[in-house]
Amino acid sequence: MGPRPARLAEPAAPAGWLRGNWLRGERTVAVIDREQRLAETFVELADTLVADFDVIDFLQVLASRCVELLDVAAAGLVLADHSGSLVTMAASDERARLLELFEVQNDEGPCRDCYRLGTAVVNVDLDGARERWPRFAPQAVAAGFCSADALPLRLRSQAVGSLNLFHARPGGLSSQQLRLAQALADAATIGILQQRTIRQGEVIAGQLQSALTSRVVIEQAKGVLAERLQISTDDAFGILRAAARARNRLLSELAREIASSAVSAADVTDLLGPAAAKLHEPG
Repeated sequence: MGPRPARLAEPAAPAGWLRGNWLRGERTVAVIDREQRLAETFVELADTLVADFDVIDFLQVLASRCVELLDVAAAGLVLADHSGSLVTMAASDERARLLELFEVQNDEGPCRDCYRLGTAVVNVDLDGARERWPRFAPQAVAAGFCSADALPLRLRSQAVGSLNLFHARPGGLSSQQLRLAQALADAATIGILQQRTIRQGEVIAGQLQSALTSRVVIEQAKGVLAERLQISTDDAFGILRAAARARNRLLSELAREIASSAVSAADVTDLLGPAAAKLHEPG
């Protein structure tokens, strides 16, 4: 067998081709990292069913992730209190926090309009908005921002606040970025409302437990009255109610006093006053 023919060397790839593939690879890695970070963010925003849920920390996470994922210079969030007044809750940095505070105090700006109207305020040129927001716009420009977007924190017809996004260059978010920003705001809104529902449920459960406990005490007091005054439990309950009303006291409060004391018939009569005294009146 003759000598094996020499293997031809593969031609070297052009430098431009190598660089193009490297850049595409870098972009692919960046996209994958961003998508992974986005998925992690939605998981974070959904994780509100914890005993130590902290709404301020929760909103701080949202503000930080908006800067990271949406390529904005800063982000801030305001929530409405029970009276409908906006309160600054979180910001990605001190500039945004002070600007949000200024907006709330002066009752003008994108977050305020967004919350009041219930719709997004997008791609606002701050330098051109001096007539619309005569105090806020110059302050925002002085802080180094060129444009702003505001998105509602709203679930159907219930608005709870708004998300402010500030840009250091002209122009706002693209339509795709706006959809993502609104999705983040919606996820946060669901978390906030879910926590409010849980808290309300805990209050209602506490009220129900209190009512059940009071009912037990009232039954005990009826037994004490029936035994001490030698009357039926129905009559005992009627007297207990009449005495509570006459003395402007809670029924459960008076019942607890009777049930928790080793009272005699005379003590009962003294506690109940005229309502019990009628038992001794001649028929």
